[in-house]
Amino acid sequence: MITKKIPFIITIDTEGDNLWASPKKIKTQNSRYLPRFQELCERYGFKPVYLANWEMVNCPVFQEFARDIIRRDAGEIGMHLHAWNSPPIGKVSNDDYKYQPFLIEYSVDLMKQKIELMTKTLEDTFQVAITSHRAGRWAMNDTYFRLLKDFGYKVDCSVTPYVDWGRNDNQYKENNIDYSAYSPKPYFIDCGASSKIDCGILEVPVSIIRNPKFSSLRSLAYRNGFSNRLFNHYIPELLWLRPNGKNLTSMLAVSRKIIENEGTHAEFILHSSELMAGGSPYFYDKQSIENLYADMDILFMDMKNSYEGITISDFRESFINNRRGC
Repeated sequence: MITKKIPFIITIDTEGDNLWASPKKIKTQNSRYLPRFQELCERYGFKPVYLANWEMVNCPVFQEFARDIIRRDAGEIGMHLHAWNSPPIGKVSNDDYKYQPFLIEYSVDLMKQKIELMTKTLEDTFQVAITSHRAGRWAMNDTYFRLLKDFGYKVDCSVTPYVDWGRNDNQYKENNIDYSAYSPKPYFIDCGASSKIDCGILEVPVSIIRNPKFSSLRSLAYRNGFSNRLFNHYIPELLWLRPNGKNLTSMLAVSRKIIENEGTHAEFILHSSELMAGGSPYFYDKQSIENLYADMDILFMDMKNSYEGITISDFRESFINNRRGC
């Protein structure tokens, strides 16, 4: 019997419309669809974290929405950096809008300039300290973490436990974006020479579990690339707390597994453009959006008695206090 509720963190990668299509001109129509999602979260007492990128922080509709969130303490605004269109602009490939380079593929000096300008723009626009972050396309390294710390960031949520992004993608492989051996538990990235437990960036991984179904058959399929892909298509190796229109049962399983294991937190992820019909490959029409909301309503209803809504920055403070024995 649970006596203390588990922290539930909702993270929204808040970015332009359907970036999966690699558009040269990025639109932000999805900003108009955020209030409906916010209302759903507030109905269950949850507080979303909107991790905004360059086009969204410069979108007047999102600016108005986010200022209201801040004024009412109904969520949090953080940073999400898409390096290919976040100034100052640098060139990595022949077509960066198609290639979508990671921030870590740029020089350290340009990385620093991009983080500095993005942070300043967010803080000037919303008049709050920006301390939470998720990397564009999940790509982090030690240099990136060090720069984030230099600019006052305190919490990151870029790690996807058990996922080796380079398994089927050379760009990820060449940049060593491999979280397959990472723990789902929060941990401090770097405390340097300090002995204080709150001096580093707290990594709060996305909630992912290994699918317990057919584990023995999976090990056999893994030996053959085609068999493994086919197996994963029908019975995914990993279950995320991330809606795709077909995985309500899997998301419920993730939530209940965290409860069973007395987990430290649950972290949900969605893109803002997935809340708009045609804003992603997954939710392409009005009916798919209605199905998405139906799934989220069932999930949140199921979670409300065992979980408490919390922003990711507040989770960091709670995590520190628990370690101190407060």
